[in-house]
Amino acid sequence: MDLNTIREVVRPRTRAQLPIWTAGDAWLAGGTWLFSEPQTDLNRLIDLTDLKWPAMTIGNDSLGIAATCTVAQLDSFTCPPDWIAAPLIGQCCRAFLASFKIWKTATVGGNICMSLPAGPMIALAAALDGICTVWRADGSEYQVPVADFVTGNQRNVLASGDLLRQIDIPLAALRRRAVFRQISLTPVGRSAALLIGSVDSNGVLRLTITASTVRPVQLSFADLPGPEALRTTILQGIADGMYHADVHGRPMWRKHMTLRLAEEIRRELATGP
Repeated sequence: MDLNTIREVVRPRTRAQLPIWTAGDAWLAGGTWLFSEPQTDLNRLIDLTDLKWPAMTIGNDSLGIAATCTVAQLDSFTCPPDWIAAPLIGQCCRAFLASFKIWKTATVGGNICMSLPAGPMIALAAALDGICTVWRADGSEYQVPVADFVTGNQRNVLASGDLLRQIDIPLAALRRRAVFRQISLTPVGRSAALLIGSVDSNGVLRLTITASTVRPVQLSFADLPGPEALRTTILQGIADGMYHADVHGRPMWRKHMTLRLAEEIRRELATGP
């Protein structure tokens, strides 16, 4: 869709060249949502392409994913064999249920910043203990866990002019055994519940619940719980008002599916590697 209110497109090459943020500005990365509907309040786009952030970098203790990394780049990344949680990457990429053309354009950062309950990059990064680095408009920066970055349906911690720079995934999280579960109302529908459970070398279970809730919910267990303990913890940890309501699923159904998928994850993890 043409954005006929845009008067200027700025293409900075360094952080120092980022313009002063004003009302009517928008960051442009993939633009798959930005160009999907009228944006009558916008008059300037700040194109991040020429910053040329490396899509993915492996450090000593973390995997860095640039906010501008596309879904296609993420999905095609070759992971070391000891990253046994790596299958989550492909599973979450396919939870988009989007065409290959969208995969080549849509970005990891864009999906997280949209902060939709069904955002699969939110689920992936939160389940793997991802940390967001955010550039403030005043030149400073701060870090926040992905699970805390999203605060509600299309709401997050970003202030006006803030820019998500990258997401860092601890390598230790990628070496955990992990199980993925997702369900939609229809075969090609938006996720109504997307849960990921993982167990570390100490037997600690981390359960990340997304899509069924308006923001990510993470529950931790010192060891693998029984079915009743798991169910009770979820019921106590998620108030009924936390379950998302839209045409893709009613709250009570999402709650039911959350409990069901969580039990499936518990059973699979209980079977051993």
